[in-house]
Amino acid sequence: MKKTVLIADDNTALTRSLKEFIGAQPDYEVVGVAGNGAEALALLEDVTPDFLLLDIVMPEIDGFGVLSSVKTQKTTVIMMSQLGTDAFVQKAFRYGASYFFAKPFSFDALLKTMDDFSAEEAAPAPAVAAAPVPAAVPAPANRTNRRNRSLDEKIANLFISVGIPAHIKGYQFLREAIKITVADPEIINSITKRLYPSIAEVFNTTPSKVERAIRHAIEVAWNRGKIENINQIFGMRIYSANEKPTNGEFIALVADKMLLEGA
Repeated sequence: MKKTVLIADDNTALTRSLKEFIGAQPDYEVVGVAGNGAEALALLEDVTPDFLLLDIVMPEIDGFGVLSSVKTQKTTVIMMSQLGTDAFVQKAFRYGASYFFAKPFSFDALLKTMDDFSAEEAAPAPAVAAAPVPAAVPAPANRTNRRNRSLDEKIANLFISVGIPAHIKGYQFLREAIKITVADPEIINSITKRLYPSIAEVFNTTPSKVERAIRHAIEVAWNRGKIENINQIFGMRIYSANEKPTNGEFIALVADKMLLEGA
């Protein structure tokens, strides 16, 4: 059965493109498009979509107003906005969003995120075999997807603390780099040959653009002067304002911290 998607955004060009892209996927079906918050709420009275793709700034009722009215746990809300500041990202998560995309974003990355959430829901419950399995133990796929979601939240919180804003392109590239490195720590030793190309494939760009965007994201954090926050997070004095880590050093540091915290 196809997963259902409701799109709420006042940008008609974006909603049209999203509808065409999602409609072309074999596992998804767009069940409604709203151009403002009031229309979104009216549609939500009639349908309970699996996914709600929700903008923040919309006429009549904004995205947070819509989000606060989404009562069912069945709907996974993915926020998408040009307002990718720390405050907006934190507020989106507080209101119950499961994910946040800063515009512009890759449709392929959005699809991958939706696939990950769909896989979590589709994972079978533990089978009851001759050798009893404790009912409280979730299926391995469930554990993996909950861990992935927790990892996303940890990375987002760390980025907020060190001053990497969600609206810059390097934010998503850097987040993906850390997630890949947590899953495969050895890849950090092949950052140019394997890591950057892997990220570029996900976001339909080039490895060189990935490298430059990640470098920019790290420089933004340093230019914001939150070096003390960075040193405090890592539990030691690693850097000063005049010395910046390489892309590989920063990715490795964050990935190591995530692994130590049980990511």
